Amino acid sequence: MNPAMLYTVLVIAIVFEVLGTSAMQAAQHFSRLAPTVIMVLCYGVAFFFLSYTLRYIPVGIAYALWSGLGIVLISAAGYLVFGQKLDLPAVFGLALIIAGVLVLNLFSKSTFH
Repeated sequence: MNPAMLYTVLVIAIVFEVLGTSAMQAAQHFSRLAPTVIMVLCYGVAFFFLSYTLRYIPVGIAYALWSGLGIVLISAAGYLVFGQKLDLPAVFGLALIIAGVLVLNLFSKSTFH
């Protein structure tokens, strides 16, 4: 499969995971039906697309990209949508995660099999 298309599929998985996690926050301990249903659907879509990428990307690399980018995006969503604060150490840690994702993608020969 074309690497650009494969990364697109992985990004789709990550976006749906972030949407599902945002819906989980809105579900308020599963006490609100609509956000709970959205959460379940988003996680289902996310795992479907993630599982597809595992045909071509080793699980450790795919999960590193999934979790790293997911952490950064959900932190941004928490800040922008839910008004959660990020202090300087948190922003620095997120920058390190981004750096790790870049190192994996730019320098690792393990990204495809």
